[in-house]
Parts: sequence; C-alpha cells; structure tokens
Amino acid sequence: MGSYEELKMLQKLPLEVKIKKSQQRIREWVNHFGLKNTYISFSGGKDSTVLLDVARRIYPDITAIFCNTGLEYPEIVSFVKRTENVDVLRPDKNFKEIITKFGYPVISKEVSNIVCEARKGMLTGKYTYRIQKLEGTLLDKQGNSSRYNCPQWKFLLRAPFRISDKCCQEMKKKPFKKLKKAGIIGTMTEESRLRKENWIRFGCNAFEAKHPLSSPLSFWTNQDILTYLLTIFQFRTCTVIL
Repeated sequence: MGSYEELKMLQKLPLEVKIKKSQQRIREWVNHFGLKNTYISFSGGKDSTVLLDVARRIYPDITAIFCNTGLEYPEIVSFVKRTENVDVLRPDKNFKEIITKFGYPVISKEVSNIVCEARKGMLTGKYTYRIQKLEGTLLDKQGNSSRYNCPQWKFLLRAPFRISDKCCQEMKKKPFKKLKKAGIIGTMTEESRLRKENWIRFGCNAFEAKHPLSSPLSFWTNQDILTYLLTIFQFRTCTVIL
C-alpha cells in the first residue's frame, strides 16, 4: 500500500527517473505473468502511445491490443494501423445497442453509476448510500460530510432518459477480459480520484486485485506525457491525438 505523500513525491521526480521506475514496474509485471501472457492496452491516444514506447524499449516484441469500438476518430484508427504488432478487438455490441439496453454514460463513469444505482434504490424504497451522495448527506467515519458527496448531480435522477456506466464495461473492458491475459494500461492518478485511491491500495501493479492490472505511468503527469512526446517523437512523422 502507498500513501498520498509518497504519490506526491513520485509525481515530482524528473522524467528520466520516472521512465526508469515505470520500466521496472513493467519488468515486474512481465516477470510475474510472462511476456506471452501480457499486453499493452493501446488506444492510439497520447498516453498509451507513450506507454507503448516505454515498454517496447525493454520488450520490443510485447503485443499491443487496440479495441475498435466504432467510436474512434478516423485519425486514431489510421495511426493504430501504422503501428507495428497491434492486434485489434471489437466489442460484441455497438454503441447504439449498449445505450438502448443500459442507458447513456453522462458526466463520468462514477457519476453514471451513482445515478443508475440511486434510481434502483428509489424504485425499491431503499435509502441507499448513493442517494445520500446525491443529496449531500453521506457522512464519513468521523461524522463529517463525505468527500464523495455530489449533490450537484442530483437533478440527473429526474433526467428523461436512462443513465448507466455500462458503456465502458461492455465496449472496452469485456473484450479485454476475454483475452485472459494481464494487461498494462496508460492511466495516471491525476486523472481521477478513483485512480488515485486504487494506487494507494495496490500501487502501480495490482497483482492482488480481482482483475490484475498494471498502470506503470500512474505517478506521471500530463505534462510528463507531453514532454516525452516532444522529446521522443519530435523527429518522427506520426499523428498523436492529444
């Protein structure tokens, strides 16, 4: 387990040191699962492009996998096609089928989940903690207002359409789970509270998670990503969606 203080310290390290630390996390992952049983989750965006380059500097033959949901920009698909050793997955259902069955993802996955589950609680007459979050009444263990409260989104309970966080689960996570391999992703803790909490709990390599996942760039910042791209790719002809 880590701490917020440790994470802040790592985020302040020079980029050269971060690269070495990330490569060490990748080595630990590959040593644990084996190169044939690991892959880089490659979206074609800037973060996963950096991750793939960092990983292939130590494992040139590591496989990258791109999930084509049908919602990607044409430039992304074109860039992925120009990248070597990339396998392509597709979800079982398209976006229209997903939102028809489950509902629209709005604001964020976290907010969509809270609204969706709170609506279920309202139908059953149960005053769930998700309803408390939306009403701003949830308390933490010290009896103070919970930092997870989000009353600004309470109005979504009355939105005239279905809301769900199942879109990402069905279109991206489920296809990757079918691989039964250990994935490496390019997410960073500064992007969301949930990712920060996961790092505090598991670190970069979540060996003990229900679904093991490696995020070796967790302690990087968006500025690190941009600096890496400028330094590494400034003399290359490629399209990276920022």
